[in-house]
Amino acid sequence: MGWFTKLLKGSDYKILRGQYHGKYGEDRIWDNHHSSMDDLTDIEKEDIDRAIALSLSEEDHKGKKVVDYDSQSEDEELCKIDDEEDEHLVKVHLEEEERLAKIQQEEEERLAKIQQDERLAKIQQEDERLAKAQLEEDEQLARAIQESLKIGSPPRYDNDSSILSFPHLFPPGYRICAGCKTEIGQGRFLSCMGGVWHPECFCCHACHLPITDYEFSMSSNRPYHKACYREKHHPRCDVCKNFIPTNSSGLIEYRAHPFWLQKYCPSHELDGTPRCCSCERMESRDTKYLLLDDGRKLCLECLDSSIMDTHECQPLYLEIQEFYEGLNMKLEQQIPMLLVERQALNEAMEGEKNGHHHLPETRGLCLSEEQTVTTISRRPRIGAGYRAIDMITEPYRLIRHCEVTAILVLYGLPRLLTGSILAHEMMHAWLRLKGIQPLT
Repeated sequence: MGWFTKLLKGSDYKILRGQYHGKYGEDRIWDNHHSSMDDLTDIEKEDIDRAIALSLSEEDHKGKKVVDYDSQSEDEELCKIDDEEDEHLVKVHLEEEERLAKIQQEEEERLAKIQQDERLAKIQQEDERLAKAQLEEDEQLARAIQESLKIGSPPRYDNDSSILSFPHLFPPGYRICAGCKTEIGQGRFLSCMGGVWHPECFCCHACHLPITDYEFSMSSNRPYHKACYREKHHPRCDVCKNFIPTNSSGLIEYRAHPFWLQKYCPSHELDGTPRCCSCERMESRDTKYLLLDDGRKLCLECLDSSIMDTHECQPLYLEIQEFYEGLNMKLEQQIPMLLVERQALNEAMEGEKNGHHHLPETRGLCLSEEQTVTTISRRPRIGAGYRAIDMITEPYRLIRHCEVTAILVLYGLPRLLTGSILAHEMMHAWLRLKGIQPLT
C-alpha cells in the first residue's frame, strides 16, 4: 500500500532526526519522546491524507471494474436466454404451420378422392346405360338382319324327318366369328350371311366401319353400308354429276356413248344439254363450248385442231390424193373440194338423186349434179360468249365435167375427222369415175 509505505518513510525520517546525547562507545540514551499524530507536521498530515485518498480511490476503481464485469456477464446471459427463447418460439411457430398445412393437404386429398369417386360412379353408370342401350340395339339389328335375309330351308335327312335347326350347327357356347375367326363365347353376336359375327367384325367392305344399320347392301358376297354401296356402285351422270335416278320400274336407266363410254341421264337428251357436233359427247354443265353460225356446238378440245375454211383444207386434200395414188387409185379428174355449212350441205343432199347417207347428220357428200353451193372462203373468229363471228361465204357454181362434180365436207370439224370424211367421199368419187356401182 502506497500510503503505508509513505507513512513508514516519514517515521524513519523522524527517528533519524531524533536527538542523541552521549558519546560513541558509551551507553546510548535515546530520547523517550514518542512521535504521534499530534507531533506530525501539516505537510506530513497532507501526505497521509493524500495516500489514504489515493488508496480509497484505487479500491473504488477495482470495485467498479468488478461490478462492470459482473453487469456485462449478466447482460450476455440475458441476451443468450432471449435468443434461445426466440429460437424456441420460431421452431414452435414453424411446427404449427407444418401441422396446419398437413391437415389442409389431407383435407384437400380427401375431398378430391370423394369427387373422383363420384365421377367414377357417374361414368360407370353412364357406361352401363350405354352398354344396355347398345345391347338392345344389337339385338334389334340381329333380328332385322335375320328377317331381311332369305335363308334357305335347313337340310333334311332321310333317316329323320326332323329339321336340323341353325343353333344346333354349333355346340352350345361354341361359336366362331366369321370375321376374326375367334370364339365368340357368351357375348353378343350377329347371325347373317351364313355365319356368326362379333358386332365389331361385321364391317362395310368400303369404309371398313361396323355396320349398325338395320339394312345393308351386298355386292360380290361382301356387305356394304347402303350409302357406301351407292357411292361405290351407283352410276353418276357425267353431265350433272348427280346419281342417275331410277325409272318407274325401280331400275337405273342411263344413256352411254359407244366410244367415250360417257353415262348420262336420259333427260339430258331433251333438256337442251349441248352436244359437241364433232366428238358427239354431252357437255358437262360447267364446260365451255363454241357456238357456230349454223347452230352446231363445238367443244374446246375439238376446236384446237378444227378446219374452218376451204383454203385451209386444201393441203389435207392433197395429202389424201397422194395416199390414194400410192394405192394405185389415182383420181383421173380434178374434182373440187369445198367446206360448207350444215344448211348448204343439206340443200345439196336434197338436190342429189342417188345419195346414200347413213349418219343421222350428213358430214360429207360426193356430188354428181350441177348445183350452186355456198362455200366458206374465210374462217370465222371467236367473239364474245364463245360465238363464231365474221365468217365470209361465197357461192360456187358446180359444172359437170364427169360423173363427179364436187366433194362437200362440213366445216368446223377437227383435222383428223375432216380427213376421214374426205377420204370416204373420195372413195365414192373413184368408184363413180371407174363406173363401179356402189355397194348396197
